[in-house]
Amino acid sequence: MTLTQKKTSNISIIVPTLNEVQNLSGLVPCAQKVQELIVVDGGSRDDTVKLAKKLGFRVIEETEPGGRGTQLNTGAANASGSILLFLHADTLLPPDFHGAICRCLQNPATILGAFQLQVKNSNLLLKVILKFANFRSKMLQLPYGDQAFFIRKQDFVKLGGFPEVPIMEDYIFAKQVKKKGRIQTLDQAVTTSARRWQRLGVIRTTLVNQVVILGYYMGIQPEKLAAFYRKK
Repeated sequence: MTLTQKKTSNISIIVPTLNEVQNLSGLVPCAQKVQELIVVDGGSRDDTVKLAKKLGFRVIEETEPGGRGTQLNTGAANASGSILLFLHADTLLPPDFHGAICRCLQNPATILGAFQLQVKNSNLLLKVILKFANFRSKMLQLPYGDQAFFIRKQDFVKLGGFPEVPIMEDYIFAKQVKKKGRIQTLDQAVTTSARRWQRLGVIRTTLVNQVVILGYYMGIQPEKLAAFYRKK
């Protein structure tokens, strides 16, 4: 399946990739509804770049990969849309994502938006965890990057973009945004792969995530947190 046409839209989708060849084809339906889909590759060793070009996506290859925050900022700097949508390669958007985003950002008080999160083939325990995570996202106005952040490009530029750190760029960015205005988590959900939950198991994955957040508040250097996260 290739990207044969695009509908007129003011949204640029930015997808950071690293060895994501198995997930790229799933992005074609959403790419057909927006102005552009930009893949920013961080040094993939598989055929990610080759397939992305074949599918008709804009492709930017980082000459000096610096992590996801750098990739996201690079994509934003090269985006032509007035709205930026940051999407993980293994995540699928809801059918009416375009309309939902535009309606959300009609409120000038809202700076950042995100979707609720659901995981493919999730078991009962994971569904319970996701329910609490989505509740936290709405009540605390603190979504995570796998919930597909969207923001006006002018606001993104004013905020200075994502921090270019080895981990937690999404969490830190959301905390910065919250100081400036409203963050809204929509009722619609994105659907992401269960791969990171399957790798360690639901409980261990949740614990690792919480330990990293705790480490951030304790002032542990992001490099050490990233090393811990990748090791686990």
